[in-house]
Amino acid sequence: MDPETDGGRITPIIAIREVSRFYRRGVDEVHALDNVSLHVDPGHFVAFMGPSGSGKSTLLNLVSGIDRPSAGDVYVVGQKLNDLSEDELADWRARHIGLIFQFFNLMPVLNARDNVALPLLLTRLDRSERLRRAETALHIVGLDERLDHYPRTLSGGEQQRVAIARAIVTDPDLIVADEPTGDLDARNAEAILSLLRQLKNDFGKTIVMVTHDPRALRFVDQAYHLDKGILLEGEDAERAHEAILLAAGGHSTAARTGA
Repeated sequence: MDPETDGGRITPIIAIREVSRFYRRGVDEVHALDNVSLHVDPGHFVAFMGPSGSGKSTLLNLVSGIDRPSAGDVYVVGQKLNDLSEDELADWRARHIGLIFQFFNLMPVLNARDNVALPLLLTRLDRSERLRRAETALHIVGLDERLDHYPRTLSGGEQQRVAIARAIVTDPDLIVADEPTGDLDARNAEAILSLLRQLKNDFGKTIVMVTHDPRALRFVDQAYHLDKGILLEGEDAERAHEAILLAAGGHSTAARTGA
């Protein structure tokens, strides 16, 4: 899908406008997100980062149409999600969103090929075409030799590759990844981040990821930092970025510039 333009500027694939999300917890009102605005252009790989309870997973759920804002507007792939019913949201997700989870969510009784083909059951494709497309997706993630393997016979990194193949098999406009490296060792985590970057570079995919993994900063185009439901900006965002770099064992920008 070619991005639309507005006066020479690419129209964002995601536009979050003054969005807040409140929850009731007993007599208390919890502010998961407070007046957040941001946009993501097509073909970008971005991360939502922050401590537990910062609101990053809530923001990801709003982007993927799993949750609804209490205030503000959420536009994704040109659609205002606030306006859709639950059934319309489910249909919209099936057509536009590829989901990747921390714990893979594979069906243990299905082999890799059949797991990847699952989202295509919602289409009018016949079984042979569904399996052909599943094999193509598994080829893209480097699992040609694992088509008939069941999840229990695959490593954690291989299971996550199957999950990524499942997310891209419908050729979605947006890939949404929730802690995709959270259950992996360092080597496999790096490999998965590299694969996501490859999907962005080679296929022009837009990827939005929630992560605690400081290694992600080497792979994404931009990281948005949240804390207590607020999107950090300016010096606050820079300090959060520096803290993550230091946690990864790197050197801060301030140290490199002598600031």
